[in-house]
Amino acid sequence: MAALTSLSFSALTQCSKTKPYLSSSSYIFAFRTHFSYHCVGVRPSNYSTSKMVVQCMSSATDVPPTVSETKLNFLKTYKRPIPSIYNNVLQELIVQQHIIRYKRSYRYDPVFALGFVTVYDKLMEGYPSDEDRDAVFQAYINALNEDPKQYRIDARKLEEWARVQNPNSLVEFSSKEGEVEGILKDISERAGRKGEFSYSRFFAVGLFRLLELANATEPTTLDKLCAALSINKRSVDRDLDVYRILLSKLVQAKELLKEYIDREKKKREERAEPQKANEAITKCLGQQLPGM
Repeated sequence: MAALTSLSFSALTQCSKTKPYLSSSSYIFAFRTHFSYHCVGVRPSNYSTSKMVVQCMSSATDVPPTVSETKLNFLKTYKRPIPSIYNNVLQELIVQQHIIRYKRSYRYDPVFALGFVTVYDKLMEGYPSDEDRDAVFQAYINALNEDPKQYRIDARKLEEWARVQNPNSLVEFSSKEGEVEGILKDISERAGRKGEFSYSRFFAVGLFRLLELANATEPTTLDKLCAALSINKRSVDRDLDVYRILLSKLVQAKELLKEYIDREKKKREERAEPQKANEAITKCLGQQLPGM
């Protein structure tokens, strides 16, 4: 069966620009689905001339789960088989998001949620069942000890806000009042302080989604938005290029899957024709036998 065995956010080759924001720089974002990542939080001691304070973890709850435990939690919650074209990428995504999730500097924010929801929905387009697609999403986020409802609510909130913005109002959030404006101001403040903001590729996709919904097509708009948020524009360009490559690979893989399904359907129909003919002959003979 057509399957994605190594589809990842990897810039495999340099590609031409298809979006005004996307650079052509290549960047390795290779997923690994077979290793176990165990992150233990250790708080350094604070030392002064008068005293030394050693802060210790007081319970096992301070130790984050391993990648294997997160993946197992997902599989325990969603037990139905997932088509390989989707499952391979989901397993790789959950490894990467686990690493992001349990960084000491990680803090949930709605732009990150919007980015993940955007990636997930693009990935799962064409999934056989809408109900199963939602169930997979819930199992995935729950496995990371976060709230799937919050992800969806916040993503929808930012999407609705962005739809009524324009390129100027989008980047001038700092001078306005509002719930989303407050969220963006908080991100900007934290990003401007070392060690208080954990940038990620999902965050970059969230920014792109805001620009997309606001019809902000000028490349300079992304420059201004990154500056207003105190985010490194080069990192965003790099990760949006990777995101574009992922979408391209997904389209190709789904086309291959459709071709495979169509071929198998045709083969089943061809195999069924002789059987139907034999059944028709048998039925016909059976009707004639009593009168012979």
